[in-house]
Amino acid sequence: MRVLTVNAGSTSLKLLLVVDGEAEPVEDFVAADAVGHRVVHGGAALLDPCLITGEVERELARLAPLAPLQNARTLEGIRAAREALSDNVPQVAVFDTGFHATIPTEAATYALPTRWRDELGIRRFGFHGISVKWVAEQVRVPRLVVCHLGGGCSVTAVRDGLSVDTTMGFTPLEGVPMATRSGSIDPGALLYLLRTAGLGADAVEHALEHESGIAGLSGGGSGDIREASPLALDVFVYRVATAIGAMAVACGGIDALAFTGGIGEHAHEVRARIVERVAFLGDIDVRVVPAREELVIAAATERVVTA
Repeated sequence: MRVLTVNAGSTSLKLLLVVDGEAEPVEDFVAADAVGHRVVHGGAALLDPCLITGEVERELARLAPLAPLQNARTLEGIRAAREALSDNVPQVAVFDTGFHATIPTEAATYALPTRWRDELGIRRFGFHGISVKWVAEQVRVPRLVVCHLGGGCSVTAVRDGLSVDTTMGFTPLEGVPMATRSGSIDPGALLYLLRTAGLGADAVEHALEHESGIAGLSGGGSGDIREASPLALDVFVYRVATAIGAMAVACGGIDALAFTGGIGEHAHEVRARIVERVAFLGDIDVRVVPAREELVIAAATERVVTA
């Protein structure tokens, strides 16, 4: 089966045609038997890969405010594929959140009022699941910690092939600092900004999504790790290292530490500094695994279409 995979991330749009496990980059929506989309946020209802129907599109649109850099772009990709290809070409959604459905309640639950948790669905979902799933399939150890470090960054604990905790939460803003996203901060600081700094919710959201992280710590710019200031590098390395320590608790130790994503694969000095900070955890097998999300998406798409 010829599967066109569409990966609309926070900083990139990747189109690859996958045939018999081989992926070829393409620049446009080329002829295919099916289209598979990486979807960042599927909420509580959309976990397993599924055919994209009108109902699914409406749910993705409803969830867009929770992943504004990603879900809106995914919807654009779905519509573009529909316009470029025949309506008879099935489109399949594969969810980043699905892999993290195994996170136990103690790790997924925020210490918030019951009405917020039960009625509004405020809980930790986790993201980068497709990427982490691929890494876990390549590094088969009982206790694995995966650092997906790119435009978006997260650290995940994988126990016996299943996600048991991760740094991202209700939205992809939580966790370690990223290219332009803040990562975790004191919610009291947000209340302070809203109440005393004359900033509205939209302005705060824009700053957290587009002006923070490595970019904010470096005085602005793209958030490219190669242009990061010394302070940005220090903060980034420290936060990722402390996240690895937290994931070691979730796993009950670490047998292997895997890096993937643009920073994880290519920023050798940054990776070395992170590994040095967690050396106290003992002799850890450190792996670098090239991201191949398209293969996971293509395999899931084929299963859905042929079921």
